[in-house]
Amino acid sequence: MRHAYDRAMLLRDLAWLVALGDQGHVTETAAVLRTSQPTLSRSLARLEAELGVRVFERLADGVRPTPTGELVIEAARELTARHRQLVADLAGILDPDAGEVRLAFLDSLATSLVPEVLRAFHADAPRARVVLRQEPAHEIHADLVSGAVDLAFSSTRPDPAFGWFPLQEERLVLVVPPRHRLRDRRRITLDELAGEELVTTPMGFGYRTLVDGLFRDAGVSPTISFESQDLATIVGLVAAGLGVAVVPEAFAGQAGTVGVRIGSDAARRTIGLTWHDDRPMPAPAARFRDFVIERGPWR
Repeated sequence: MRHAYDRAMLLRDLAWLVALGDQGHVTETAAVLRTSQPTLSRSLARLEAELGVRVFERLADGVRPTPTGELVIEAARELTARHRQLVADLAGILDPDAGEVRLAFLDSLATSLVPEVLRAFHADAPRARVVLRQEPAHEIHADLVSGAVDLAFSSTRPDPAFGWFPLQEERLVLVVPPRHRLRDRRRITLDELAGEELVTTPMGFGYRTLVDGLFRDAGVSPTISFESQDLATIVGLVAAGLGVAVVPEAFAGQAGTVGVRIGSDAARRTIGLTWHDDRPMPAPAARFRDFVIERGPWR
């Protein structure tokens, strides 16, 4: 008894059809495919019966696609290429050592934590590919929710539905222009900055929320002279005399600025690795997460 699937075209039939269209000769195509001529002919007949069209005209010296056959061959070429891409994509998802990791990170980590981690991970998993997104915390949160990224380095845990592993703690300092009145101080309190102009990140950024909280606790409402989402740019503007800024200690002294320690234990931020904990994680991303957690601590 023959079943319906005996007569249904197979993905292999489409691949063979493309090969026959390229070669233009049944015997030569069968040799290239390492199959017999009758087997190739049955494959073509099965496909033509399924589609209800004649794909090739038989000629004395081979075969030639019919006008309809040209359409069929082009569609078969696209379908087989898409299948190959699907197989490659799935292999990348399932192979923890050779797949793709989609990672977001804060702008301020571009010259510190991120390159250090990527160098170490590449040495441990050289065939893995890390695709990066450099963006502020609120965009990181949106990308984690949508699934556009697998993991992120951030200064906040987005919400309880997200995994979170703290990696390092950064001290925050005040940076001032080289001729500022506080340039020779070893330590200051933020209430001493009443009347100063502040260069900082825009509203809605997690870092801005942290800095605003520090000044609020100190009872100070500084005037904002300029906003930038890039901390290196902020430091450069401070050096140019546009105000003062609160930045991670690693930025102190850049562009000719002077760093002054802030006398508050709250003047710190924690950097951690975060991921969406309510959905399956691709194997390469899980490999990256486990490596980062187990390889720490990070400077």
